[in-house]
Amino acid sequence: MTRAAVLGAGAWGTTFAAVLADAGCEVTVWGRDAAVCAQLTAERRNERYLPGVELPAGISGQADLLRAVDGAEVIAVAVPAQSARTALAPLGGRLGDQAVAVSLMKGVELATQQRMSQLLAEVLDLPERRVAVLSGPNLADEIAVRQPTATVVASGDPATAEKVAQACANPYFRPYTNDDVVGVELCGAVKNVIALAVGISQGRGFGYNTMATVITRGLVEITRLGLALGARAETFGGLAGMGDLMATCASPQSRNHRLGVHIGQGLTLDEAIVATGGTAEGVKTSRSVLDLAERVGVEMPITAAVVRVLYEDLPVDALAPLLLERPRKAEGV
Repeated sequence: MTRAAVLGAGAWGTTFAAVLADAGCEVTVWGRDAAVCAQLTAERRNERYLPGVELPAGISGQADLLRAVDGAEVIAVAVPAQSARTALAPLGGRLGDQAVAVSLMKGVELATQQRMSQLLAEVLDLPERRVAVLSGPNLADEIAVRQPTATVVASGDPATAEKVAQACANPYFRPYTNDDVVGVELCGAVKNVIALAVGISQGRGFGYNTMATVITRGLVEITRLGLALGARAETFGGLAGMGDLMATCASPQSRNHRLGVHIGQGLTLDEAIVATGGTAEGVKTSRSVLDLAERVGVEMPITAAVVRVLYEDLPVDALAPLLLERPRKAEGV
């Protein structure tokens, strides 16, 4: 039986723990809240983040980080992207010789513009071949009740990708493997920013034409940045690209979409964060993605507009005209 640890006891971390347990793993979930960890162990529930969901057997909670990873062969990380470096620092050089780490995080670090796989390798003191990323149309609330979905596990080492895929494959969760780590990670990070833009437009009362336009042109932005950083074009039309983008932009379960709607309805950023509840990674990632794009000379107008709305007091009613009044050009450019 594979021993796995999930770092992060929020909705997605707890859901992925259930995925691993349903695939036959013994799973320990680490969280900062001792009460949540105790409930996971005693009741197989996490009422704070997944109310009403009964978790499978084989899951326990642990508030001690080092104990949580002790003996784990697969360590899945589902903490907020911008606090990951601090949260994981005590684990540097402490993982087992055969352990692999898999990022469930969707973001780019603000201070360094590092992708999460880069951050994991550095902070955990692991070679890149022992790091993987997982991304796809994976809304936690749906997977928690065992609705079928698929995902992508990417690693530079096929053996690492396969190890993670084997650990999480079950009747309702199908992992595909991939070696395009850059492409898969950028899809997961930037789709949250595009979901904010879609949410803002829907908060203003715009309909499906606008949503489809923002999603489609958003995919162009993600692809453009990915190709500049060495990703493969086919990744962006797959589960980690278009699949995850569609789910995140269209579903009211998506925190990024929901926060965008609140902004579109006139709430301030601080008010929208409170109203949304939980972490909407796209809020901070929008700035780090834009910084990364500017560093490599890639134009990302939707991302830039979202940053201006969130941080530079651009009125939400100016968002659509800002995008539509740009110079016309051929679609594929």
